Amino acid sequence: MSRQLQARQHAWKLKEPFAIARGVRSEARVVIVRISEGNKAGLGEAGGVAYHGETPESMLAQIEQVRPAIESGCDRHELLQLLPAGGARHALDAALWDLEAKRSGTPAWKLAGASRWQPVESAVTIGMRDIDAYEAAARERADFPWLKVKVGHDSPVEAVAAVRRGAPHARLIVDANQSWSVEDLLSWAPRLQPLHVDLLEQPVAVGLDQELEGKAEAIRIPVCADESLSTLDDLPGLAGRYQFINIKLDKVGGLTAALELASAARAAGFRLMVGCMLGGSVSVAPGMVLAQQCEVRDLDGPWLQAEDWPQGIAYHQGRMSLPVRGLWG
Repeated sequence: MSRQLQARQHAWKLKEPFAIARGVRSEARVVIVRISEGNKAGLGEAGGVAYHGETPESMLAQIEQVRPAIESGCDRHELLQLLPAGGARHALDAALWDLEAKRSGTPAWKLAGASRWQPVESAVTIGMRDIDAYEAAARERADFPWLKVKVGHDSPVEAVAAVRRGAPHARLIVDANQSWSVEDLLSWAPRLQPLHVDLLEQPVAVGLDQELEGKAEAIRIPVCADESLSTLDDLPGLAGRYQFINIKLDKVGGLTAALELASAARAAGFRLMVGCMLGGSVSVAPGMVLAQQCEVRDLDGPWLQAEDWPQGIAYHQGRMSLPVRGLWG
């Protein structure tokens, strides 16, 4: 049975400008792929990894390179050899999972060998803003179970304190997106501990990981690798330096590779977080399969948008519904 591949780019409007230490965005630009076979079709979506230089244009170019293989019947495992890790492979991998689920009548989570399939709690992100605005945003989300606080180098402790005033009971992730030095981290961590921060995400720049060796007792808050981890090859360099790893399907190149990475990370003693790039519900739906085995979930990309797919994933105070049958998987 012949296959057809369609690929295009799309821009989702965000509810508000999304500010992190690297810059500000007002829309989520993604690629969307559709792989059809007879009367069945699988969908995939990816925002890509901007700090690796990926754009919708570059991802579409990669997708075109493997069009003949995809339309000739390439499967998910063969795809791992055809494209490097990144957004293009995530979009295609997701579409192949979706197509396989629809053709077989077996849900993607069962195909993945997940032991459960249930709604999850996701952190929702408060982007960088003025101190008073941090508190106001947190107050609006005071009943959410997890909040992720984006900070930079200026007044991060004050920002987190403002969020804690607004949301006294939420669990907190503080994400500095590489903007701190190790000296900053060691100075600020004791001030963050009384604010009951649960996780520090990638506080220092990629390449400074070795300087975290032996610092866990001084920091006392678990530290999670994000930008320092893309694929399985990066894992050995994180041991003894990070306690958590953040697996993002755009970085690792799809759910197939993500499941392999998660298994290896657990065996190496890491605790697991699943994250996402900006994008709609189809982009994060495969991440919900991985989320079933993660302690921390940060899959709020669609929640940050002003618009989404029809029948998109529903969010209720940070609690994500499962993808409906007509969306993905």
